[in-house]
Amino acid sequence: MRPLTQGLVAGSVGTAALNITTYGDMLLRARPASSVPSDVVDRLAERTGVGLGEDEEASNRKAAAGALLGFVTGLGVTAAYALVSGRRRTPPVSVTAPLLGAAAMAGSDVSATVLGVTDPRSWSRSAWLSDIVPHLVYGLAAGSTLRALRRRAPR
Repeated sequence: MRPLTQGLVAGSVGTAALNITTYGDMLLRARPASSVPSDVVDRLAERTGVGLGEDEEASNRKAAAGALLGFVTGLGVTAAYALVSGRRRTPPVSVTAPLLGAAAMAGSDVSATVLGVTDPRSWSRSAWLSDIVPHLVYGLAAGSTLRALRRRAPR
């Protein structure tokens, strides 16, 4: 299996794990979904002059595009890591998990911050945990999957 394919598979597993963790947290704490992804899409649409439609149509497109951006980030982070690392042996998950998780978290949080949608300096401890824990789970799942795929791949 080629590095890009390995990265996409591992990124898919990591993204699924992140979403399961996030929705589990929402279920347990009865908290609402974050508006940040759709707010990012709204801000990007404003800045680029892209029309999203009116009212409900625009709202639906923002929600869909926000979710898709999350998938692109999740798949892209691990795919990029797999491409950069090539066919070299993957470091232990204790190394890759925090790196992949931090990269995915930065991929979403930095753009939202730059666009003025959020300010992490104002986040509560609970908000930070709601962001860090799912991204760490992403890193664990993606890193473990990539390592397993590379162990089985012929050299």
